[in-house]
Amino acid sequence: MAAVSPLPGAVSSEADLSVAKPGLTQASAALTQGVQVINEFGETSTIAIPAERALTVYLDKRELVTLMTLGAHPEWLVLGFLRNQRLIASVDEIESITVDWSIGEGELGQPGVAAVKTRRGVAEVPPAPRVVTTGCGQGSVFGDLMDDIDAIVLAPAQIAQATLYSLVNAIRIQETTYKSAGSVHACALFQGDEMRMFVEDVGRHNAVDTIAGWMWMHDVSGDDKVFYTTGRLTSEMVIKSAQMGVPIAVSRSGITQMGLDVARRVGLCAIGRATHKRFLCFSAPERLLWQPEGQPARTA
Repeated sequence: MAAVSPLPGAVSSEADLSVAKPGLTQASAALTQGVQVINEFGETSTIAIPAERALTVYLDKRELVTLMTLGAHPEWLVLGFLRNQRLIASVDEIESITVDWSIGEGELGQPGVAAVKTRRGVAEVPPAPRVVTTGCGQGSVFGDLMDDIDAIVLAPAQIAQATLYSLVNAIRIQETTYKSAGSVHACALFQGDEMRMFVEDVGRHNAVDTIAGWMWMHDVSGDDKVFYTTGRLTSEMVIKSAQMGVPIAVSRSGITQMGLDVARRVGLCAIGRATHKRFLCFSAPERLLWQPEGQPARTA
């Protein structure tokens, strides 16, 4: 059961895997592990739980950060993390990302290692300021969250109400680690009602970074895409969606005030509480093609 699943046809005409793209290992790890538990009746059984691991990222041999992850596709996670933290400006700057779980076997006290090698080196990464975010497992952000946010221009994309219902249903029927083991967040990237990418991880910030890495690696534009997350739309999640160029973000949960402020500032359509045929549009309602049941389609 894959926690990262690019769907059939996910790499399309948008992709341009040129020789300048970095070389990536494929160090996927087991997503769950069996443990013995005792229930309220004193009965013993074996269940699956998510296999959380520590992964320490080295950027040109300098220790950068340790990420807690399932390890389904750690190379895309690292690539997306570097992109969303604005530590690397272009994917072509990276020569390779090599992940090795055998160092410490990925245990918390002895993390696995992701070695990032750039082609020409990078400027020194300052150790501060670093912001501890609201992401599960306490995500870290280097520098000011709002840096360059006003420079983001999102494409004038829209989503039909029926399409919104279709993607919510697609998430509902998706085979997931959550269904078998719980305790994980999911994110997905949609084009229309087609799911292009689905990711689960212990933190929603890891899941969105993995999607960002996949998009960057395959030259996938966010202009006509919709980002979905099972977690709440915090400022970090909205900023990352905007940085990926995705103009519509949908959550099964709600939105924070700072997340809403950022969404309004960049013109991103933030939709929350999206389950079955219910949802709340918090910002940019002009991006929704309203189709109330029994009424003809109209633009808000």
